[in-house]
Amino acid sequence: MKKLLSLLLAAALPALPALAQKFEGLALTPPMGFNTWNTFASNINEVLIMETADTMVKNGMRDAGYTYIVIDDCWQLMQRDAQGNLVADPAKFPSGMKALGDYLHERGFKFGIYSCAGAKTCGGFPGSQGHEYQDAKLFASWGVDYLKYDWCSTNTRDPKEAYTTMRDALYAAGRPVVFSICEWGGSKPWEWAKDVGHLWRTTGDITDCYDCTQRWERGWKTILDLQRTLVQPNDGQGNGIGQFAGPGHWNDPDMLEVGSAGLTFAESRAHFSMWCMLAAPLMAGADIRHVSPEILAVMTDKEALAIDQDRLGKAAWPFRTEPGREIWVRELADGSWALALLNTGDQTAELSVDFHHMWFLGGECAIRDIWDKKDAGTTEKAFTKRLDSHDVALLRLSPLKKK
Repeated sequence: MKKLLSLLLAAALPALPALAQKFEGLALTPPMGFNTWNTFASNINEVLIMETADTMVKNGMRDAGYTYIVIDDCWQLMQRDAQGNLVADPAKFPSGMKALGDYLHERGFKFGIYSCAGAKTCGGFPGSQGHEYQDAKLFASWGVDYLKYDWCSTNTRDPKEAYTTMRDALYAAGRPVVFSICEWGGSKPWEWAKDVGHLWRTTGDITDCYDCTQRWERGWKTILDLQRTLVQPNDGQGNGIGQFAGPGHWNDPDMLEVGSAGLTFAESRAHFSMWCMLAAPLMAGADIRHVSPEILAVMTDKEALAIDQDRLGKAAWPFRTEPGREIWVRELADGSWALALLNTGDQTAELSVDFHHMWFLGGECAIRDIWDKKDAGTTEKAFTKRLDSHDVALLRLSPLKKK
């Protein structure tokens, strides 16, 4: 009788466990694309999105892997409609979000949208709290492929509960969506979000400077420093925050400011290099329609992108940090190692790397200087390079076959 009752109860209950998962097989390498927020904030419209997409086709960014185009906050009206649905601002998006998504899909892009786990978004528009399943269904009807989900106006809400609820709502809607958790790292999402989202923010927002702090915004070097100290100790084997990242679940130190006005070219190149070293998502934030050829060449460099997109998914760790110089290393899938030599000083300097203490290399390696596009000897001798302030040497160290 007890067995029969258990079977009847099981048949009567909804199949909730089937919904309690994220979409698998997505973001097996860090997502790449463009996000509107850094440059445009609330000044967005469908013409901007279409022009950006068309530019990314022409300039090679799409073919380099930048396939997600994400519309951030302020796309909505201030009120939901009579049925409780979010409404795209018709002044900004007169053709509607479904048509815009179709436009992007036709050109080989994925369509990204923004919402928030609170009652309101960070811009004061309606959030998804209490409307998760309704909003997820609406996003699916528009053809959304990526959701950035923010953390404003949440009061005492528990982050894990909030993001798990939206995860389940997205799964119930039935359209595979990359789920970007934008909780700013306050609840240490790297410890719990692997089964909830595909990427999670580790800090507050980035801004276009090297190491400044403005309100809740930080320069890219300040964010890089936080990646080193968020989880302690780092034992020299990568067991800092990087241990929580991998295929389908990534630490997200926020979008790229590469090419923005507040950075020198050297700082932009170093910023990009370090995000590649971190196995970070690469979401361009500058106005892609007007970036310089030099910046475009950095962002589409095949050798640098191969490091970011390496299928092993292991993030870099700091081998040595000292005044004026940092050395970060990253293991790659083919047995090679990526190395970044960063000039953290305020002056041009000649910096060196001596490889004899790098036990993990396992023997002599050939050195490839990625930004200079040349082979640079082997690890039997120190590598030395003159670097501008805040610039970087990005190297790939490939094991030499023993004769």
